[in-house]
Amino acid sequence: MSDALRTVTICDSTLRDGNHAVSQQLSADDIRSYAQAADRAGVDVVEVGHGNGLGASSIQVGRAALTDAEMLTTARAELHESRLGVLSIPGFSTVERDLKPALECGVDEVRVGTHCTEADVTRQQLMLLREWGAVAKGVLMMSHMASAEKLLEQARIMEGSGAQAVILMDSAGTYTVEDVRRKVGALVEGLDIEVGFHAHNNLGLAVANPLAAVECGATIVDATARGFGAGAGNTPLELIAANLHAGGVSSRLRLLEALDAADLAEATFVKHVPANDSVTIASGIAGVFSGFAPHVRAAAERVNVDPREILFELGRRGVVAGQEDTVIEVALLLAEANGSDAPAS
Repeated sequence: MSDALRTVTICDSTLRDGNHAVSQQLSADDIRSYAQAADRAGVDVVEVGHGNGLGASSIQVGRAALTDAEMLTTARAELHESRLGVLSIPGFSTVERDLKPALECGVDEVRVGTHCTEADVTRQQLMLLREWGAVAKGVLMMSHMASAEKLLEQARIMEGSGAQAVILMDSAGTYTVEDVRRKVGALVEGLDIEVGFHAHNNLGLAVANPLAAVECGATIVDATARGFGAGAGNTPLELIAANLHAGGVSSRLRLLEALDAADLAEATFVKHVPANDSVTIASGIAGVFSGFAPHVRAAAERVNVDPREILFELGRRGVVAGQEDTVIEVALLLAEANGSDAPAS
């Protein structure tokens, strides 16, 4: 890799994105033991919470086993070198009910996220966080749905609102390496703040893509132990640690301890190591949020249609996280069109 002197910051979202993979049921013991392991491994930020961030626990997107405060205070007690991070998506979270209490729990860093063309909705939270002295970063989700030029425009809104970095999320795992180079490169060239990349593995590129992002100048990489996360999973922490080590790229990650953290996660709470199958691959091709996979599988079985057909129709509609109700609607329409024997309810 080029520029071996650049230091890459690792955000470990095992205890946030990984919650998607267990229906938001990470326990206090899971959080406690993994936070200890991640801290030993030298990850810079341990991101904790419901898969959709602060305030997201609900019937629609899944009720968490613990409250936000319980998750955050449990992790906070175990972190000594690593910073405690959280995701805040306006609409799920509010300032008074969610953001202020999270900071009172000892959160060091807040990522404020939104759909990739709606950066305006992050202004209030980003500006307040900076006013309060917190580290604030912007996240552009489902970033495959916008051009490099549009993403740069939206990232500049976040930068102007006080964001200290902007992270592109490939929420559907649909990026190619060339997409990474074009879009991350545009942000690195056009911003005066750090740029990061968050990958999903639907097309099998969750290691290659963040490495390409680093080559383009990104300095923040997201990862999870064993790729633990929605759908086909995320960038595996242990593999990014190995590749950064092999490439001579500077980071705080300790290779053997990162491997240990991944082993611990698999032994204790990773029920199934994420893998690609026809549904997750179709999701990546369709550009549908990886967290939709379980909803699609359930709907397909309920009404006897091909889950891949559901995903391709969801992709044509441009659905995003929070529109899970659309899955059954699409499934029923496809069942009717196909003449399937779907149940009445």
